[in-house]
Amino acid sequence: MQSETPPASDRTAFVIAGVLGATGVALGAFGAHGLKGWLQTVDNGAQRLAWWQTATEYHLWHALLAGILASQIHRFPRLRTGVLLCVVGTLLFSGSLYLMTLTDLRVLGAVTPFGGVAFIVAWLWLVIGTRRA
Repeated sequence: MQSETPPASDRTAFVIAGVLGATGVALGAFGAHGLKGWLQTVDNGAQRLAWWQTATEYHLWHALLAGILASQIHRFPRLRTGVLLCVVGTLLFSGSLYLMTLTDLRVLGAVTPFGGVAFIVAWLWLVIGTRRA
C-alpha cells in the first residue's frame, strides 16, 4: 500500500504546528528552569512568572489547534486561515506576555488582547473553515 505525500501547503501547516509546539515546550522549560531563579530576585517576580506560564499554556494549546487544523486542510483548504490565526495569536498573545515577563514593560499588555481575539477566531475557524461552499 502506497501512502500519498500531502501537498506542500498541507506540509507547511504541519511544519508550522510542529514549530509552534516545539517552541512552546522549549519556552515552558526555559521558564520553569532558567527564568524561575532569576525572577525570584526581581520586582514582581511571582507575577512575571505567572505571565510566562500563561503565555506557555496558550502557546501550546494553539500549537495543538494548528495541528488539528493542518490535519484537515486536505478536506477543507480554508483551514489554512485558522493555522495562520494560531500563529498570529501566539505571536501577539504569548509573545507580548513573554516580553512583559522579561522586561516588566506592562504597556505590552495592550497587545495581548489582540492575540486573544486571534485565538478565539482560530477556534471559530473550526466551524467557519469546514463549512462546504
